[in-house]
Amino acid sequence: MLRELHLFFGVGSIYVHEAKNMASYRVASLRDITNVIIPHFDKYPLITQKKADFILFKQGVNLLNFKAHREIEGLRHILSLKASMNRQVQSEKLITNFPGILPHPRPIVSFDKSLHPDWFTGFVDGEGCFYVKITKNKKTKYGVNLSMEFSISQHVRDELLLTKFIEYLGCGTVYKFSTRPDSVSFTVSKFKYISEKVIPFFQKYPLQGIKALDFKCFCEISKIVESKGHLSDEGLKKIKSLKSGMNKNRELN
Repeated sequence: MLRELHLFFGVGSIYVHEAKNMASYRVASLRDITNVIIPHFDKYPLITQKKADFILFKQGVNLLNFKAHREIEGLRHILSLKASMNRQVQSEKLITNFPGILPHPRPIVSFDKSLHPDWFTGFVDGEGCFYVKITKNKKTKYGVNLSMEFSISQHVRDELLLTKFIEYLGCGTVYKFSTRPDSVSFTVSKFKYISEKVIPFFQKYPLQGIKALDFKCFCEISKIVESKGHLSDEGLKKIKSLKSGMNKNRELN
């Protein structure tokens, strides 16, 4: 997926972090950011609260292009913009390291657009999760409970956007985490909606990244559950096998 992005933009580089089993696509050239990256997102605007980060980022890039960082006031302005971007913990660290820097007012981003299926699929490729949960329950015949869940978690700033997903898919709920008050999640856990809403949507608008493999296993498990196969030893064993290859458990070749 990152190589596809690299080819699409024609700038930047891909870095592989083997110790962390991760890879990243980065564009660090001021010229490429100015002439390629920023024009793309000007033409195709972000609709989440990340748009506010982009607006601040663009202002910082403009200051760099005008060499403002060579003067103390210009540098302070750039640091002020940075203090309002991305994660709060990063902002707090910057303010600690540079006393006297006040965060720049964060732009207000309102959601006023209709969702496009390709956008939604792309968003899920990056932020969504297809999850199967198996828990012990001595009261059931095979000693387990099985549930399926499709979810998207975001910073609480995008709670309004996530509520739009309920209307868009015609199912799901939005709730906040008691242990993570800055996070919110859109979740579909009722099997009827999993099989009649979620799965048909992504079959019509396919995922493009590695998450497509998780979705494939998710669909196979759904078929087993729909046919009551999970109520047999053989079916349950098959589900456990599929589950073991999903999400972070998947072995990448």
